[in-house]
Amino acid sequence: MDGGGRRTGSLNGTEPSQPAGAGPANAVSRRRRAERRTGGGVRLLEPKGRRRTIDRWFDRMADRISRLPRRAGLAASVGIIAMSAGYGAVRGGHTDVVLEFLRDIRDMAANTVGFNFATVALSGQHHLNREEILATAGVTGRASLLFFDVADARARLKTNPWIAEATVQKLLPDRLLISITEREPFALWQKAGRVGVVAGDGTVLEPYVARPYSDLPLVVGSGAELRAKQFLALLDRFPELRADVRASVLVADRRWNLWLRNGIDVRLPEFDVEKALDQLAALERNAKLSSRDITVIDLRLSDRVTVQLSDTAAQARDEAAKKKQKSKGSNA
Repeated sequence: MDGGGRRTGSLNGTEPSQPAGAGPANAVSRRRRAERRTGGGVRLLEPKGRRRTIDRWFDRMADRISRLPRRAGLAASVGIIAMSAGYGAVRGGHTDVVLEFLRDIRDMAANTVGFNFATVALSGQHHLNREEILATAGVTGRASLLFFDVADARARLKTNPWIAEATVQKLLPDRLLISITEREPFALWQKAGRVGVVAGDGTVLEPYVARPYSDLPLVVGSGAELRAKQFLALLDRFPELRADVRASVLVADRRWNLWLRNGIDVRLPEFDVEKALDQLAALERNAKLSSRDITVIDLRLSDRVTVQLSDTAAQARDEAAKKKQKSKGSNA
């Protein structure tokens, strides 16, 4: 300022040099410029740990992409976007959805160029239908033969209890061969009041009994499904007995009982079962035990056969014995 209160300055518009006491003004100016650079005075915190490392990696990749030729940069940008989407899917817990989407796109592209399922040949099925087999193997309308995993398809098929073995072959570009070996229904197995269909190796084929399998032999008890094949093969040697057996019951996982159709309970020994069955067959031929009014035939002792009369028969026997005793007393 001059003595008349006017501001002095340079004719070319430049500011005069700051006096010695202008230090605080310069500090304020520098602070304001720093605030504008940091967003109005709010200091941004850098991310920490793994996220900061990933962010720095993306920054370096973006810097490198900017130096690439135009087309190469475009391809790299697409790759970065894809990786970013994948990273977001993993962080968001949507990995399965993204992978399924990518598989659909992959299969769609393969089908477009001729690797679709034009022919699927099946063989060996008797109890399973075609749709069930294809669905289990993973043959769908969207799948392509080019990327079809035959090892995985075979493993999936063998999860079906009806399928004992499976063979899957690809004949590119558009043919698939599936051959299966099915288990055969062997017996009905009852446990805890529930009856299902089992194969000879004990595999449960169905947890219920469909009409075509209602005439299969019935085995009862824990472990009976695994030992049924051996025991029923022994029982088949005595067809006259087998026809009268309603159920074979495994007792304490050690020995078998037979429930005959007339209600008689035949108790077999743990060992020498064939000998006991032969003895039972002889008693049936000679004494017609199945037509007697008895409830139990016990063959567990090798030197004797014990029978238990029904309540009615036991009462009749007791009354007959009393009459006989009275008759002896009166005669005396």
